[in-house]
Amino acid sequence: MLKYNAKTLSPPSTAEAKHMALRYILDAWEEAIYDGLDPDCIATAAIFAALSDMIATYGEEPVAVMCERLPERIRAGEFTITKTKQ
Repeated sequence: MLKYNAKTLSPPSTAEAKHMALRYILDAWEEAIYDGLDPDCIATAAIFAALSDMIATYGEEPVAVMCERLPERIRAGEFTITKTKQ
């Protein structure tokens, strides 16, 4: 459930909504790890859930095209939350 900004009484912006959604996912992820689930199992389930939902919304081909761009986005650091020094 999205919370409204108390100052403006408007729904969160797209960026705010994405940040809130990520926070929900990360909180659930931490809880699953705390409960003893293997991070690889959690990751696999999360990817499956995300792709299944996107396919239901957009169809297989558009999601496949989006997935083709994932390697370059990963290499560009788009999904890296914590930068590590090498």
